[in-house]
Amino acid sequence: MKNKVVIIGCGNVGMSYAYALLNQKTKVTDVVLVDIDEERVLGEVMDLNHGLPFAPSKIRFKAGTYYDCMDASIVVICAGAPQKKGETRLDLIYKNEKIMKDVVAKVLETNFNGVFLVVSNPVDVMTYVVQKYSKFPYGKVIGTGTTLDTARLRFIIGNHLKINPKNVHAYVLGEHGDSEFVAWSNAFIGSSGIERYLLVDELEMFEKEVKDAAYNIIERKNATYYGVAMAMVRITNAILNDENTILTVSSYNEEHDIYIGMPSIVNRRGVVGKLKIELTNEEKEKFNKSVEVIKGAISKLK
Repeated sequence: MKNKVVIIGCGNVGMSYAYALLNQKTKVTDVVLVDIDEERVLGEVMDLNHGLPFAPSKIRFKAGTYYDCMDASIVVICAGAPQKKGETRLDLIYKNEKIMKDVVAKVLETNFNGVFLVVSNPVDVMTYVVQKYSKFPYGKVIGTGTTLDTARLRFIIGNHLKINPKNVHAYVLGEHGDSEFVAWSNAFIGSSGIERYLLVDELEMFEKEVKDAAYNIIERKNATYYGVAMAMVRITNAILNDENTILTVSSYNEEHDIYIGMPSIVNRRGVVGKLKIELTNEEKEKFNKSVEVIKGAISKLK
């Protein structure tokens, strides 16, 4: 079965994702790179293909055009202005909304009928924009949401407790941005509540470290891309393997008419359901704050 992925926007994030796909076992059979810098993309494809003899999966990489979206399983949108030093993700909203409109229009001309995976920031708002312009079913438009933030949290806790981060079961919810929060009431180490392992001060410290992670990385190397690329591969595999895996992607919230990071069930059809978790009153207030931040950003575009 052909599982084609088209990457639109081949900067640091797009190319880190392509390279991560090359290095992991995956059902992806074809990766097409689309970017305005066509010459550089040709060089990227050559470089990737030269690594195929050592790769765990057989993937065909090629430079392409929007026409390649016609029979794609997933179109990944990485195009957009990068977050610079001193900027929040929300500062990118006006620049990237115009780019999303143009990208979606070109993709729709090909009769694409797969799943959109949106990575461009602010990702919750851009995912909303892609759905509105594409008019795709809500579940077939997914943002990376707080999958990276959740991975950061699990790494930090696992590193602190000297346990495998895969055994840290905790979620970062809400906006992929300054209003995100950790649902500590639903956090576990193995099957034990996290309060048995960490003090309140440590919980607050780790939550702040997750929130500040992107700023700290950008301060040192101007951009973040490896971590989110791994999150993108994880979402890609959940889709193509028809996994019904729970991931904190940015998915549609019917009550508020927004996209927001929440535990969502992901399979071949995109997001097919949500994990219902009980939040404390304090956590509900934090979630509502995130909702208002995202709604406020969307209102500026209308």
